[in-house]
Amino acid sequence: MVKLNKIYTRTGDDGSTGLVDGSRADKHAARIEAIGAVDEANSALGLAAISLQGGAYADPVERVQNDLFDLGADLATPLGDIGGNDFEPSEMVLRVVASQVDWLEDAIDSLNENLAPLTSFVLPGGSEAAARMHIARASVRRAERSMTQLAGAEPVNPNALAYINRLSDYLFVLARVLNDNGAADVKWVPGASR
Repeated sequence: MVKLNKIYTRTGDDGSTGLVDGSRADKHAARIEAIGAVDEANSALGLAAISLQGGAYADPVERVQNDLFDLGADLATPLGDIGGNDFEPSEMVLRVVASQVDWLEDAIDSLNENLAPLTSFVLPGGSEAAARMHIARASVRRAERSMTQLAGAEPVNPNALAYINRLSDYLFVLARVLNDNGAADVKWVPGASR
């Protein structure tokens, strides 16, 4: 368990922040941008989760929020000293693993079983819970863009990239479930305002 006795350290006053391996990175570096985008996505999901309290999807969404913390820790551990030369987890290194991606895929398949077929693109909306889930989905897509940008310059765990890609699919399908299994989806009408 993590124990934080002091919230401010003053070590970031110079515009840098610490990584798991003890190195420091500029707060505007691609790795820190990706970590921040994952944090923003988790926060958006936390807001969406409020509308799920006590319901069937509260626990799965909480699991995803924990996975997003794992993802942030993974991104904060570059390859090297403590990170090793691969993306295998260890006692000292937390990594997103294939089973987390598999769980999302199974959850998507399960949610999809009772959904009305898609006949059009859907607008982000419908119920409040679905709209909040769409905001979280869009935040996850932003995190994915940040992570793929990082991956263009530095090694990124392939399971982490698969997880963030699958997560936006999960949130899209969950939003449709929250819209009465797709029956209350708001359909896109091309050129409707002309």
